[in-house]
Amino acid sequence: MNQKTIGLGLFIFLIIPPVANLMESVMIIHMHMQMPILVVAGFLMAPFFQTRFPRLFEKWNDNGMPGILLFIIIVGYWMLPRTMDEALELWTVELFKFISLPFLAGVPLRDSWRKLSQAGKNAVIIFFSIAFIVMGWLYINATMQLCNNYLLIEQITLGWGFLTMGIAFVLYLGYRFFFNHSAYE
Repeated sequence: MNQKTIGLGLFIFLIIPPVANLMESVMIIHMHMQMPILVVAGFLMAPFFQTRFPRLFEKWNDNGMPGILLFIIIVGYWMLPRTMDEALELWTVELFKFISLPFLAGVPLRDSWRKLSQAGKNAVIIFFSIAFIVMGWLYINATMQLCNNYLLIEQITLGWGFLTMGIAFVLYLGYRFFFNHSAYE
């Protein structure tokens, strides 16, 4: 089985209503499992689209910057508390989630990442490190519920998840900066 098939299978599994409802019932699973797995599904399906539409990717995403910018915009949009609420309340927003994360974030990420320089990759990781730490601080220190569909304790748990991911990114960047990788290749 190739990765395109695995990505499609993962996508189909995630859109099955009982699976989607289960993952959306807990805030941290909704944000830190369902959404990233949808991006991974698109990432795995990307070679299918790259072979079907090679001219589109060459013309539209020649140096990787437009694709990574689209990825950042889509992921940034889904990090907002209101969008999580709307995905649970409006079927159109939930449909947009299931389309945008795999196809407007995962596919462009796969196409763009190899085209970016190491400095560009580090800039993306630094951006998400800062964004995750800020979002973590916001979710932890907010005195009221930011998402109406989740409890305050779930919001705080999500904030700690964001902080943990931000710190992990900072540690990764420190590792990349302080160690010589050519010795391990």
